[in-house]
Amino acid sequence: MASKMILAGRRKGSQNLNEKLIKFTLPSPDLEEPQAAAPTKARILVAEDDPVSRILISTRLTNWGYEVVLRNDGAEAMAVLRAPDAPSLAILDGSMPNMDGLEICRRARESGKTIYIILLTARGSKENIIEGLRAGADDYLVKPFHAEELQARILAGFRVMTQQKTLADRVLALEVAASEIGLLKLRIPL
Repeated sequence: MASKMILAGRRKGSQNLNEKLIKFTLPSPDLEEPQAAAPTKARILVAEDDPVSRILISTRLTNWGYEVVLRNDGAEAMAVLRAPDAPSLAILDGSMPNMDGLEICRRARESGKTIYIILLTARGSKENIIEGLRAGADDYLVKPFHAEELQARILAGFRVMTQQKTLADRVLALEVAASEIGLLKLRIPL
């Protein structure tokens, strides 16, 4: 697939709030993008402090059929994840005000909530990747990234979450069956 690199950075006369170069790969508009099936209106938390990156990621996710919950700092993201109706997938910037992506990963894992976390950061050394995964991220994507790679990682995350739910449902069904067998043993004379 042909693609164009869009660079949104500080130009003369324009102001980028973080004064940094943002790279985001978008497919060429003249070629049709293959559509992967998004789970029906699945919700995704996007926590990104850079407004340009936040808008680009949000727009892409919305175009792919997801409902996007946007937050611009770590404390706001953590509040969303603590809510009873929290999204099952989160894309977290590694460096945000009030709480970074690593700390959110740690706290989310300590809470015991089931959530698939993609850590999205400019820090791409092996040590950074290992630190992110050890903190509790399920996946790690380095900026700049290709939109299709993000889409593939999101779909993989939802596949994992679906399999985990199926497994949990089957374990519950087995526990119920085992309990019923135990009750039957008490009623049947041997």
